[in-house]
Amino acid sequence: MSKTTPIEELVERVERLLVRYAELQRTNELLTDQIDELTTERDQLKQRLAAARTRVDALLERISEPAEGEGHKDAA
Repeated sequence: MSKTTPIEELVERVERLLVRYAELQRTNELLTDQIDELTTERDQLKQRLAAARTRVDALLERISEPAEGEGHKDAA
């Protein structure tokens, strides 16, 4: 039976750590890419929301203008 030496055990552990490190680096890259994509999507959605709010505000103004104008005609 061959018994592993402390140096061999250490080498094995270091090799496993290096593999794990490489896996974590790749995972980190993927997560960073996902964050970038989600940030872009969020920004686009914020722009669309702002545009929709502007359109709704404009529609509300158009709806309220005739009502205000009719109210003034009745008072005159």
